[in-house]
Amino acid sequence: MTVFTNILTTVGLIVIAVLLFELIIFFHEGGHFLTAKLSGIKVNEFALGMGPKIFSFKRKETVYSLRLFPIGGFCAMEGEDEDSDNPHAFNNAKIYKRMIVIIAGALMNVILGLIFMGILLAPSPYFTTTTITDFSPKAYSANSGLQIGDKVLSVDGYKVYNSMDLSYALSTVKVSEVEGDELQIYKQDCCNTLYDAYAELVQAGKITSDDMNNIAFNAVCQGARSINATNSNKEAYEALQQGVIDLSKAVPNESITIEAIEVKETRQRFRTNLEVERQGEKLTLENVDFFTYTTADDDTPKLAVDFYLEGKDNNFFNLLGETGSQTVSVVRMVYDSLFGLIKGEYGFNDLSGPVGIASVTVEMAQVGLETGFGDAVRNILYIMMVITVNLGIVNMLPFPALDGGRFVFLLIEAIFRKPVPRKFEAIVNGVGLALLLLLIVVITFKDIFKLFV
Repeated sequence: MTVFTNILTTVGLIVIAVLLFELIIFFHEGGHFLTAKLSGIKVNEFALGMGPKIFSFKRKETVYSLRLFPIGGFCAMEGEDEDSDNPHAFNNAKIYKRMIVIIAGALMNVILGLIFMGILLAPSPYFTTTTITDFSPKAYSANSGLQIGDKVLSVDGYKVYNSMDLSYALSTVKVSEVEGDELQIYKQDCCNTLYDAYAELVQAGKITSDDMNNIAFNAVCQGARSINATNSNKEAYEALQQGVIDLSKAVPNESITIEAIEVKETRQRFRTNLEVERQGEKLTLENVDFFTYTTADDDTPKLAVDFYLEGKDNNFFNLLGETGSQTVSVVRMVYDSLFGLIKGEYGFNDLSGPVGIASVTVEMAQVGLETGFGDAVRNILYIMMVITVNLGIVNMLPFPALDGGRFVFLLIEAIFRKPVPRKFEAIVNGVGLALLLLLIVVITFKDIFKLFV
């Protein structure tokens, strides 16, 4: 029964993902369709899916069809790809109307992204801001000059307007080798040592009540704050010793010993520059470290956000604001990733095609299933939100065969008051389409290969 239930659940999630993907296509092509109709342009066919027709019907001048393969769709307009004498053909419409029709698909994708984002954010009890309210006892950022009350404005030059911007900016920080004899590194080791002493007591069952745990943890936090306020290795170690004494008071009859702090030549750290607002003034904090760790299964350094952020209530106006703000953040992430690709910050292996996207969707759905079917659907919805925004932005790039490429041809026509020759436009779009299909095929093979290695 469990296996059967798991199969049904998996099939259900796949169906949901396919339907959401087709909804993305519907919105995109629907944008072209609606603006074409409003502009008096004849639409020959509006289709969801590709391949053979499952069923279709005709209303007035337009055929509406559902096709077999749920991998796309199209809005076929009269005079779109070849000249037509029909006065309602695309090629005979005023140029501003054609421009609106071309960009409408991408705009509708972003609007759908807004809708998805609102659905994702609506259940949240509160939203996080970018203002720091507290640090974990092992916070490397607190050792590096970041303080409670600081509002993060940028990370290494990337402007931060909300918590999504902050998370994305921190995810782009690269790990580096830093000098191991720096004061902030020594402070980090002192805080780690104090926290590890507390953790050993917890694991050994020496802390026997919630009250005792609260006192012990507060002693560790106070000790960490004292360590962070010091100006030398000697002062930091003395603050560590005092922290151990205070921790011992919380756990009577337990002897706590600490070893001397070992100074290494180099350390691996996620280090970056932050711009913050502190008491109304803008400050630039250089060389801020973030908690850097490895696991037993993977020795690749990872970054952990080591501070807590101030929250704000989820009410109607805050929900609207966060929905708009975080959707803009996704748009910025897409542009930043594209520029990173152009600058060589990302390589071929970082690209994903349909297979890669499907694989990530399944993986995220499985992660969600660990806590419930609703979380799995939520994870799928998040991926689809990113996909629809990506589709809107990428489709408007000035590349042949994309809407952005066609918009460029319309701009040329508007400037020179003469359309680009159809034959030339067809050749350019054909070459662009061939290159895009080739890229998709290559990426797909790469994604398939990754599934088996």
